[in-house]
Amino acid sequence: MTGAEKLAKYHRRRDFAKTAEPQGGAAGGTAAGAPAYVVQIHDARSMHFDFRLEADGVLKSFAVPKGPSRDPHDKRFATPTEDHPLEYRDFEGVIPQGEYGGGTVIVWDEGTYRNLTSDRDGNEVPLAEALDRGHASFLLEGRKLHGGYALTRIRGTGDGEREAWLLVKEADARAASAGTPDPRRARSARTGRTLGQVAAAARSAGDRE
Repeated sequence: MTGAEKLAKYHRRRDFAKTAEPQGGAAGGTAAGAPAYVVQIHDARSMHFDFRLEADGVLKSFAVPKGPSRDPHDKRFATPTEDHPLEYRDFEGVIPQGEYGGGTVIVWDEGTYRNLTSDRDGNEVPLAEALDRGHASFLLEGRKLHGGYALTRIRGTGDGEREAWLLVKEADARAASAGTPDPRRARSARTGRTLGQVAAAARSAGDRE
């Protein structure tokens, strides 16, 4: 699949004359160093967390209603969404109402990850391929999340059935009993602002225009 094809659904759903979301171009190449991940809180029609992993020049994205947890006992339901451009990991702001995903977005967590997925012979399976197969393991090194996590498909796409996944923390030294914070009180890893503060700043800026 070409870079343009990877982002076709993302571009098709958005009017970049109205939304400040990054347009991106064709999918980018793999950046030097460890690949990035980002977790954004999105106060859209329904509040959720967006969990995104850099792979194959895009951000492989999942909507996680309750957000990633540090507790291995928590099995977080996740739904795959369209690939996003790499620039989206920097996005924090308000998507206008009436646009796809209208609502406020903050960067709750960000960092890098290491792919831990391997085949039966111990060879590494590229992350994008691992997701296609239905299971990926990775080590997060972020501002808030650390240690091993896994994404596993529990329901496929046969007969038009929508995919369902689980995002689970591995029981390692970085596990904790704390789950996920209240998204309305959570603060941006970049600016320290809450969703409400970002929305208020956007309203204030609009009033001055």
